[in-house]
Amino acid sequence: MRTVAALRARVREWNAAGQSVALVPTMGALHAGHLALVAAGLARADRVVASIFVNPTQFGPNEDFSRYPRREAEDAAALAGAGCHLLFAPTVEEMYPAGFASSVQVAGLTAELDGAHRPGHFDGVATVVSKLLNQAGADFAMFGEKDYQQLLTVRRMAADLDIPTEIVGVPTVREADGLALSSRNAYLSAEERARAALFPKTLMAARDAIRAGTAVETALAEADAALRAAGLVPDYVALRDAETLLPVTVLDRPARILSAIRLGSTRLIDNLAV
Repeated sequence: MRTVAALRARVREWNAAGQSVALVPTMGALHAGHLALVAAGLARADRVVASIFVNPTQFGPNEDFSRYPRREAEDAAALAGAGCHLLFAPTVEEMYPAGFASSVQVAGLTAELDGAHRPGHFDGVATVVSKLLNQAGADFAMFGEKDYQQLLTVRRMAADLDIPTEIVGVPTVREADGLALSSRNAYLSAEERARAALFPKTLMAARDAIRAGTAVETALAEADAALRAAGLVPDYVALRDAETLLPVTVLDRPARILSAIRLGSTRLIDNLAV
């Protein structure tokens, strides 16, 4: 379906029949991680709606909006095979009609980490997700933990704006060598893809060191150095509170180690629970 009106009409039909709905928001170029979100939605709800929309407002001027992979036919087939009931694939004009002038900003959670390195990114995310949640009126919305800062931002936004949809985090799906599945992995050359496996391995080593009692500052510095030595240039390597994303210097509460690296022209993110 291409329009908000058609989407809402179908969801109303399901609701009238007593059926619950889960939403899986995506930008397309789907992989097994996205299909895991569909499976998680099917486990919670009677019907699953997936959206595909490459959202221009969350890309910076020098980012990869124009080259972000778009393959709607293949994605639609994958969703159908995974048991998804409806694909909502609006145009930019449907999402941002002439005169559109509003935005959603979540303070605090978006100030650092990816927020510092991608100014305006999370404003675009919060705006488009608030629209999708309102458009679909779903009972649940599924988000991958790989984009952990995004997950917390969306959860905060939904709570603050009294959007009744439950925001559900789904564990990261990884390749056999540990690399988190991402649509941007398609940008990597064969040589870069082989080196990219060092990204999760380095974070896992830092996590294990912190758990074993190594000082947080030391473990993070060693991870940063190891990534640079492998040609994986980090934007940041940080240990943060799992709920607030405030810095953690002593492991006395649930935390996440989060990092973003640049490998050639590709930027990848990952995180692990500590």
